[in-house]
Amino acid sequence: MDDQTRIELEAAAFRRLRRHLMEDRTDVQNIDMMNLAGFCRNCLSRWYQEAANERGIEMTKDEGREAFYGMTMAEWKANYQTDAGSEKQETFKKAFVENVGPKG
Repeated sequence: MDDQTRIELEAAAFRRLRRHLMEDRTDVQNIDMMNLAGFCRNCLSRWYQEAANERGIEMTKDEGREAFYGMTMAEWKANYQTDAGSEKQETFKKAFVENVGPKG
């Protein structure tokens, strides 16, 4: 397989993953994804932002999130985010450090 075809297939798979998470499974909470898989929608939006920045495209965290989510974080939270219990929050703190690194 040539490089251009591989890139196109990877991009198509990414778009399908994004659509699945943003349209088909809005019921799945980011905290659950992070706790189980070690990444969530916010991670994907950060990776998108980092890829843009690496290519000389200035993009803030909020701009990356809006590009990935297709809406602002405030809109996403208002429409889809539910409260997480203390047990999920404690698990998340550990998962975040293990997969993203310490905050700050």
